[in-house]
Amino acid sequence: MPISLIPLPYAEDALAPGISADTLAIHHGKHHQAYVDKTNEAVAGTALADSPLEAIVVAARLDDQKLFNNAAQAWNHGFYWLSLSPEPTSPSGGLATAIDRDFGSLARLKAELAARGAAHFASGWVWLASDNGTLSIEETHDGDTLADRGKLPLLTIDLWEHAYYLDRKSERPKYLAAVTTDLLDWEFAAANLARAERWIYPG
Repeated sequence: MPISLIPLPYAEDALAPGISADTLAIHHGKHHQAYVDKTNEAVAGTALADSPLEAIVVAARLDDQKLFNNAAQAWNHGFYWLSLSPEPTSPSGGLATAIDRDFGSLARLKAELAARGAAHFASGWVWLASDNGTLSIEETHDGDTLADRGKLPLLTIDLWEHAYYLDRKSERPKYLAAVTTDLLDWEFAAANLARAERWIYPG
């Protein structure tokens, strides 16, 4: 079956003022939808037509850059929506312990996420990831993903301009400050770490 656009796990206006309803409507309903549509068009009638999105990402990375870009972006966006929450959350369990051990404090982790995202050249993604329980901040460029890499993604922040331009113009640091201060879903990150398995795109 074709992959589908997964629904937002909250209302379009739920992340305001950090991320506006207008931004979410366009980002989810147009950009994410386009990646899903282009992925389905590319695999229609091929051996990948009934494959899960993760399998398409793995296969396309080897020899089809256009398909890889769209499939990876579809996966990244699904993971990004779940990395955000309109309700303040806090790290718990093993995640809280790992953050203190590897970053010194949650405040330092948030500051480093924001700084790495702000310094990232051009488009891409900044991730909190785990390598056998050791946490790190990773960056991927353009449409690249951690969906099929060695390190386990726990949460991600979109650095493409369409994630913040309507709200912040070209001021990416203001967007990152809003996301890292109030909108990251640490319960989602904690669940990913505890499960120690990659999130599976549900569409």
